[in-house]
Amino acid sequence: MRAGEGIGRRLFLGMAGAAAVTSFATPALAARRLPRPRQLAFENLHTGERLSTVYWADGRYVPEALRNITWLFRDFRCDRAHAIDPDLLDLLASIQGRLGTREPFQIISAYRSPETNAMLASFSDGVAQNSFHMQGKAIDIRVPGRSLRHLRAAAMSLQAGGVGYYPHSDFVHVDTGPIRHW
Repeated sequence: MRAGEGIGRRLFLGMAGAAAVTSFATPALAARRLPRPRQLAFENLHTGERLSTVYWADGRYVPEALRNITWLFRDFRCDRAHAIDPDLLDLLASIQGRLGTREPFQIISAYRSPETNAMLASFSDGVAQNSFHMQGKAIDIRVPGRSLRHLRAAAMSLQAGGVGYYPHSDFVHVDTGPIRHW
């Protein structure tokens, strides 16, 4: 088959012309088209571990960054990890943007093993039996320099999942489940 056969000569020429124009795009124009990398920073208050990482770049999630986040978010009580929902990371990046800060999220609780969740539920009515924490879809956080009220308002404004406000325990819960608040 010759060039232009099968798809129609005009369509072929139009596609070739578009390709030629985009190949001469300036670096500044190309940079505007690429989505900006997404970066987050964390401090696990139970282990003392810190992580600052670009978790999404060039239009995709960065596997090594996701592995590092999964380990940092592990159940520290039993050292078990579970894959973290990338939507939760995107939610945190959006919250960070709303807060206008680059301070690390301080992690109170992220992934919980079923055993840890059952143990915590035996002590408190505030722990859901089928918690999103057990699915890697929830995190309890605070942010240095930002009030819990401000953090809660930023999370709620996104209408992107569950938001729990725990001022007496000094954290806000966010998850990627149905939109709700308490």
